[in-house]
Amino acid sequence: MARSEFADHETLLATLPATSRQRRSALAVAVLLLLAIGVLAPFASTTLPQFPAFVSSVEVAIFITDLITSILLFAQFSIYRSRALLTIASGYLFAALIVIPHAISFPGAFAPTGLLGGSFQSTGWFFIIWHTGFSVALLGYALLKDEERAKYAPRISTAIGWSIAIVIGLVCGVTWVAAGGDKFLPPFYLDRIHPSPLLQYVATLLSLICVLALALLWIRRRSVLDQWLMVVACATVAELAFVGLFGAPRFSLGFYAGRTFSLVTSTILLVALLVEMTRLYARLVRSNIMLQHERNNKLMNLDAMVTSISHEVRQPLAAIAMNGDAALEFLELSPPKIEDVRSALKAIVDDTHRTSEIFDGIRALFGKTDKEIQPVDVNETVLRALHILRAELKNHDIITRTELTSELPLVMGHVGQLQEVILNLVQNAMEAMASTTDRSRVLRIRTERHGRDEIAVSVEDSGPGIDSDKMDGIFEPFITTKDGGMGLGLAICRMIIERHEGRLTASSEIEGGALFRFILPIQTAEGSVPPPL
Repeated sequence: MARSEFADHETLLATLPATSRQRRSALAVAVLLLLAIGVLAPFASTTLPQFPAFVSSVEVAIFITDLITSILLFAQFSIYRSRALLTIASGYLFAALIVIPHAISFPGAFAPTGLLGGSFQSTGWFFIIWHTGFSVALLGYALLKDEERAKYAPRISTAIGWSIAIVIGLVCGVTWVAAGGDKFLPPFYLDRIHPSPLLQYVATLLSLICVLALALLWIRRRSVLDQWLMVVACATVAELAFVGLFGAPRFSLGFYAGRTFSLVTSTILLVALLVEMTRLYARLVRSNIMLQHERNNKLMNLDAMVTSISHEVRQPLAAIAMNGDAALEFLELSPPKIEDVRSALKAIVDDTHRTSEIFDGIRALFGKTDKEIQPVDVNETVLRALHILRAELKNHDIITRTELTSELPLVMGHVGQLQEVILNLVQNAMEAMASTTDRSRVLRIRTERHGRDEIAVSVEDSGPGIDSDKMDGIFEPFITTKDGGMGLGLAICRMIIERHEGRLTASSEIEGGALFRFILPIQTAEGSVPPPL
């Protein structure tokens, strides 16, 4: 499987790469299994009290855990259709079903000679068939895991259905042979307690198959599933070692240890699957929360963009309407004031162009485009903004004082956006001074060099100033101190200045009035900083 394809399915345990923590956990479990073998091996033949019900109790648990594990693995196959997954899922299903005849045929568990009508040899055969099927499935997974997935793409329901049918048919067939034909099969037990040498040889051979599967998984391991199947292979080898290598008779310490290892073999992967699936589910929940937040942010950005358009174009549209009314009035006079009409129409054209520039600036602002970045003369931009608002400034009885430093270096930016910043700040100043009646309404705009490589633009008014408890939130979107305000003007100004790698600050003078100041870096078209004046 190619790495690109592998990376596309890193939410599946069959393809999710094992982390260092997961590898350490799997290694720790494998070491514990080996230590258990080392501790119990010298006492494997020690006779303990006979407790046949222990076998049936353990194998009920094995049936449940293997069946659940096979269902989870079939679910993994339904998403990532790999023959390796289908093989190991079928192996666990086979192990779950074959323990049923093994448990009910065990002598003394439900009847003195079992319930299937065979002799005490049947249980030995069921044990070997059980572990043969599972060991072969484990080896098959190790051999097929790197196969290209594209070569195997049948209908999911068909593949799973046929696999289940074959496993059930195979279990029924071997049950009939082992229970009904045990007299014709080689004996695996010398009596009801002691295994024959043949059982030891076959168990040793199955151990070697598991060792081979373990080696292949070690060489080819990539996923979390591979990691834990290696542990399963170790547990299976440990279980078979008590029968094959140590020849532990029934109801000995080695016998009970082997049954315990059978349960461990069955449980390890199920626990790992549940733990990792829970972790993946938690990641999925967090991802969905993040996606929901992103969706909400996009909706908020859309709302901000629409509100921004309404906020920015309101003034030029109002100017267009006012100049249109003036032009009509001049035409209705007798004689018509043609020059005044021409002046009003020219103002309408200018405001129309300005509206178009506003749309271009908003599109560039929210679209994050640099296509219209160009050298900008800040002084010229300030004068143009004051020219646009000259009528409003006059109507509000505002005295405008400009202190523009001559020969300021150019800045790189979007001229329309920077003009909108100045327009917004001036309009805010006009609105702030609307309630000022005890002193002159003065608007001061100053441009100056700020350090070696920056330009500062200040807009100061003689209004009531800004309350100290509201100072921290004035640049937040949708927060406003004005009746009917949208709370977007200053937020958009800050966004524009930050997009230009500058900063916008506000302060309130002790004698009254507010001071807004933004600073922009000086750069040429090539991005170099010019020398100081």
